Amino acid sequence: MQYKNAKEVLPPSLLKEMQKYIQGDLIYIPKAKKERAAWGEVSGSRALIAKRNEEMFQLYRDGITFEELEQKFHLSIDTIRKIIYKMRNNHN
Repeated sequence: MQYKNAKEVLPPSLLKEMQKYIQGDLIYIPKAKKERAAWGEVSGSRALIAKRNEEMFQLYRDGITFEELEQKFHLSIDTIRKIIYKMRNNHN
């Protein structure tokens, strides 16, 4: 996030209106909802987790047990179960 001087980026009428509410302080203006990226899309985390979950599901279908998946992926068995059941529903 980069600091910008409102005087340089806002039209004078909008700047004057904003000065009624805030002066000399920093203000954060979030992106519009339609322009916001979902969690993990920018960093690639979402894609990495999806790939991991797909690999986990394929290993499970190949006969790997929950306990073996727990050791391989360092996740709790409850978490692995949730992932497997969700992936199973998505593939049906």
